[in-house]
Amino acid sequence: MNKHLLTSAIITALLSTTVAGTALAASNPFSDVPKDSWAYDAVAQLAADGVIDGYPDGTFQGQNTMTRYEMAQIVARAMTKTDLDKADKATVDKLASEFAEELDNLGVRVADLEKKSDNVTWTGTVRYRYTDVDKSTGNASEHNLLYRLEPHAYIGNTGWMAHSRVEYLTTLNDDDNFDTTVDRAWVEGDGLGAHWKLGKYPILPMNGMLLDDKVAGAEASFGSDVFRTTLQAGRFNTDRSASNPDMDETTADYYSVQFKYNQDKWTAQAEWYLFDDYYKKSVIGNQAFPGFPNGLSSRDFNADELNLWFVGLGYKFDDNVKLAAQYAENTNGDGYDKYGLVKGDESKAYNVELTYKAFDTKDPGSWDAFVAYRYVGAMASIAPVYKGVWADQKGIEFGVEFVPVENVLATLKYFDGKDISTDKDASKFFGQLELQF
Repeated sequence: MNKHLLTSAIITALLSTTVAGTALAASNPFSDVPKDSWAYDAVAQLAADGVIDGYPDGTFQGQNTMTRYEMAQIVARAMTKTDLDKADKATVDKLASEFAEELDNLGVRVADLEKKSDNVTWTGTVRYRYTDVDKSTGNASEHNLLYRLEPHAYIGNTGWMAHSRVEYLTTLNDDDNFDTTVDRAWVEGDGLGAHWKLGKYPILPMNGMLLDDKVAGAEASFGSDVFRTTLQAGRFNTDRSASNPDMDETTADYYSVQFKYNQDKWTAQAEWYLFDDYYKKSVIGNQAFPGFPNGLSSRDFNADELNLWFVGLGYKFDDNVKLAAQYAENTNGDGYDKYGLVKGDESKAYNVELTYKAFDTKDPGSWDAFVAYRYVGAMASIAPVYKGVWADQKGIEFGVEFVPVENVLATLKYFDGKDISTDKDASKFFGQLELQF
């Protein structure tokens, strides 16, 4: 997009004057925009409002072609303005939707033209969670409170950013405090034709069916918005952090290749994961509740290597209705635990989910609802993102997510099914309130 066209668009969307033709009273910070330029008033006002920045040499370079990432930076700044009227806010929201992927990839990584001294931004979460499990072997419930703080820092003018996440968790049942942990720490940015993540970075493969955790290593992602390839390698360790206080420690060398296709109404994924030298340090009876019986995980099986394949397909019927299906299989899963006992077909996992509408934490009153059938074999799923069903379980899960006020998300989920290993009934209620800042 040419900057002259962009200036006109932003003028229409963001600026207003009380009298037509009245000059905007703002000094021009750019040496290459003369006072007799048609864009002088608009550029000066946009700069004064903090919507645009120039280049280090004090120029605006309005004749240059603007990239989508530069446009995303301006959109990001426009989104921070609190004095927009309803029509202007609607326009900014449309721009944000158009450049959603760039904004997401930049994440606050809008630093190519950012020259401010306050180059660190902070986000965070306060989360209350209640879980109630009903199984044939007994019942259990848990309340916990999580505090999460995430700093994001620009690395000079490189376009790279440094991220980390600090977490603290306490269980309200007995006021048990887990150690405060630096759960993640990584840098990311573009180079050599790819987008890189280096350090202890988050991973959420298989649409959450495999695990929601982190890996210490490197990730390279490249391609287009339509077809993208991601390569990952590193060391995987499910330490007992605030994110996963109920998981026994397991370590492995980790490798992954992921392909994603996304166009129009269709999405598709094909992925491969290898966990080599898979080592289990300790045994816990149940991942969801320590000491609670009958809750298998992949760490309960004799396997020094997990070799996982995954395929997924999604279809968007319209703006509200989406259908997704995924299947995963561990080719090294023999279905036997460490005692040599058969525990059902634990080497497979699959999921079919129908979703209606979509929530946005910036849009009070927005919500979504879903219903899914999930089969989560313990040898094919290490720590699934689902909060109803867990590893070694199969059955129906449904739920709703609602935004009562901006930056507050309420979640309710219910699972009704069976443990795969015992074929005994199991159900679970999950409730969560998340405050984001």
